[in-house]
Amino acid sequence: MRRINVRSAFTQARGALTSDGRGQGLVEFALIFPILILLLLAIFDAGRLVFAYNDITNAARVGARVAIVDQTADVARDATIAQATSLGLSGGDVTVTYLSSDLSGPCDTPYQLGCVAQVDVTFDWTAITPVIGNVIGPVSVSTQTRLPIERVYP
Repeated sequence: MRRINVRSAFTQARGALTSDGRGQGLVEFALIFPILILLLLAIFDAGRLVFAYNDITNAARVGARVAIVDQTADVARDATIAQATSLGLSGGDVTVTYLSSDLSGPCDTPYQLGCVAQVDVTFDWTAITPVIGNVIGPVSVSTQTRLPIERVYP
């Protein structure tokens, strides 16, 4: 009768199972790594979008404040553009209008107490990551600020 060494049979079976699993972690990492990098870049681009929105909102607020104090649309537009220097706004991105107190139409010139200065800012944001930029394309970010004129300057 032949004797079977159970220990050596178990060792051979275990060796056969583990030799097939070598490099499995490397393959899994290679599959997950591009997705992880894309996710990190998407988070980075989302942060840039939030920054752009905050920047144009702040620029519109400053422009509206200048519009009610100075009451000149060109000066308010220039102040708005100067506030958002990191975005590179142009004159076409900023609109300054003066509305009547009920917002139904334009305010009479010269401006009166109660007229409302409205500053609209629009910015076309694009993702810095080419893959994400091709998927979502440019995003139009816009904001509006309205403040009433409290004092009329000659």
